[in-house]
Amino acid sequence: MPRWSASGYQRGVSTQLSWDRAGSGEPLLLLHGIGTTRDDFSALRAALETEYDVLAVDLPGHGGSPALSERPTIDALTETIEEDLDALGMGRVHVLGNSLGARIALELARRDRALSVVSIAPSGLNVLPERIYQSAAMSTFRLLMFILHPAIGPLARFPLGRAALLTGLRSQPWLATEVEALALREGFGECEDFGRLLFWGIFADVPIGLGKVRCPVILAQGTADVISSGQTPRYLLAVPGATFQPLFGAGHAPQSDAPASILRLVREVNRRADALRTS
Repeated sequence: MPRWSASGYQRGVSTQLSWDRAGSGEPLLLLHGIGTTRDDFSALRAALETEYDVLAVDLPGHGGSPALSERPTIDALTETIEEDLDALGMGRVHVLGNSLGARIALELARRDRALSVVSIAPSGLNVLPERIYQSAAMSTFRLLMFILHPAIGPLARFPLGRAALLTGLRSQPWLATEVEALALREGFGECEDFGRLLFWGIFADVPIGLGKVRCPVILAQGTADVISSGQTPRYLLAVPGATFQPLFGAGHAPQSDAPASILRLVREVNRRADALRTS
């Protein structure tokens, strides 16, 4: 499989962030949430790679990607991803994002870099009490994963251990893979810029200009999401033509809670994009 990293690609492509790529078809960009890595999508990768040219990135400060020297606002995070897409020779891409990654996905759509978007539990449209709660919840995960750091590897090997690590993020955390659980170690446990990312990327973010979005957008949120409250449907008022799909019984990061439903949404939004291009 071809691979990119922050130090560059074997054919001379230089990127700022750590990437990997596999599969064939139209390009599909995966954007994870704060406190994890691109491995958060491991339950979906095999199926996606049979239909799409999948590009997965570690967001700044996560996994193999260095933190930004500037404030990690949504604009700055999106700009960095755009610059890497340019370096990789990619134009517009389909995007599947979760949480912070879902918010960045909508910003890419605003900038006309998205062919379509599936945005799962995007941050940004919560009111002040919800922002305080969400920030406190993410900070608690950060503290727990920092404390548990030496034990994450052993715990990730067993369903009960994965349940302990992922409770609050998944509704059925025991279904998660070892790879998904280990992503918490490189995310919440080791993220070198967690505090600034949480403040500038989530707490202080106020989405503007989403009325410019012209690509198909499906918004989704797990009905057992205990992190995001009810903010996702509010984007229906901000994004023209967007539709909302509840993921019944799924949590905040539902990649292994509802993989079949997420795959269905990706296929559906791609069909909508194809219809627009041929109309």
